[in-house]
Amino acid sequence: MLFRVIAATVLAMGFCMPDLVGQTNIKAESAQGDAVKAAPFSWGDFSWLQGNSRLDKQVLSSRYFTGDITMDINYNWNPQHPVDHTNSGSTATFRSNEINISYIEAGGDFHDSASGVRARLMLQFGARATGVPRNDATPLRGQFDLYTALRHVTEGYIGQHFNKMHGINVDVGIFKSYVGLMGYNNFENWNYQNSFTSDNTPWFFTGVRIQTFPTDRLKLEYWIVNGWQTYGMFNELPGLGFQYVYRPREWCSLMSSLYGGWDTPNMPDRFRFHNDNSIIIRYLNRKDRLISKAAFSVTADLGFENGGGVSPFGKDPAKPAQNFLSWMCYNRFWLGAQQHFAWTMGGGMMHNPGRYLALLPTGAGILTQNPGDQLDAWDVSTGCQYMPSTHITWGLEFVCRHANVPYFSGHGGVTSPNGWNEPIGNTKGFIADQVKDEFRVIASVIARF
Repeated sequence: MLFRVIAATVLAMGFCMPDLVGQTNIKAESAQGDAVKAAPFSWGDFSWLQGNSRLDKQVLSSRYFTGDITMDINYNWNPQHPVDHTNSGSTATFRSNEINISYIEAGGDFHDSASGVRARLMLQFGARATGVPRNDATPLRGQFDLYTALRHVTEGYIGQHFNKMHGINVDVGIFKSYVGLMGYNNFENWNYQNSFTSDNTPWFFTGVRIQTFPTDRLKLEYWIVNGWQTYGMFNELPGLGFQYVYRPREWCSLMSSLYGGWDTPNMPDRFRFHNDNSIIIRYLNRKDRLISKAAFSVTADLGFENGGGVSPFGKDPAKPAQNFLSWMCYNRFWLGAQQHFAWTMGGGMMHNPGRYLALLPTGAGILTQNPGDQLDAWDVSTGCQYMPSTHITWGLEFVCRHANVPYFSGHGGVTSPNGWNEPIGNTKGFIADQVKDEFRVIASVIARF
């Protein structure tokens, strides 16, 4: 049975986790008098899923607006003690050995069931507001600073809901992407530090999406976007994507994605393809035992680039291979009848010749992205979470990561000999201290309302 489920998810194709907030209202009537069906996936409890919020209700909720607020603070201990307190190669932690205001998100959904008009605005502040967009070079094309304009917006779109099938949504703007399974908001995840598959795949897209729900267990989603985690466009053609999410039972969720685009600066002939597949299975659910619930998630990605001097898997030195192969697997146990405690363990691997999807460490020239450059890495982690209510998570996590090239911050840091950026520090002639192995302990607290 499990083999058949895994085979189904590998064959499935999709793009992004469901955005269900505000898309339907149970037992409401539309302006045309049509009965609105129950929201898709509302028939089961999916709060246990990796990459899904466990909130059972929103504190700020009214007929036309549903609010959402998150505060995420961590202390990221690194035994290397980088002199500049900089952490490399992560979109979850950015500074080490100090209290870090990682993520503040506030906003919500505007919705009118009578007309079907909907909008979502989520603003972000904290370290992630500058750490995540830094690999997007499209703001450097042409005038007007898109970093300043958009880095504090995690989601901002307007759209229309149609009461056809089990719902159709057409939205335009900037959206969160869950390619790589894990949610951008760490409150939704079983673990704090993302594996390489999630860290090196997009957290956001800008463009148009169409969500269709043929049944209350299936979502098909279509995208026309500016590019791969970009505010603007590198070249002259948009990226295209398709998503599939299927939850046949409450204990099972299948998700898969397909993306194609032209996303390399000054390389209009280089095409990028990416496929992402995930399966999440809850294999234990009994509240009368010490281990009251257990689940696992498996994600596998296949991507490549072709053209512009590279090939997907070739061995020709004139056209080096440019591909992305990765996987990650996590297992989670919930403890006790109240399930206030949970323990997660897992990890993953990444193979990325050409480093075209590499999350570049901070500092110029530290990691090149020339065709043929190799980047192979793996990570393992284990951590416990204490969740006394549905609105707060206290976490403690141990992380070990390794790369085949110096990738992580060493004691000398990545800014200057004394750990400061210019003009206080002097980067002239400075060589960043990068190491191949990293061990970290992350203490975190996240509250969401």
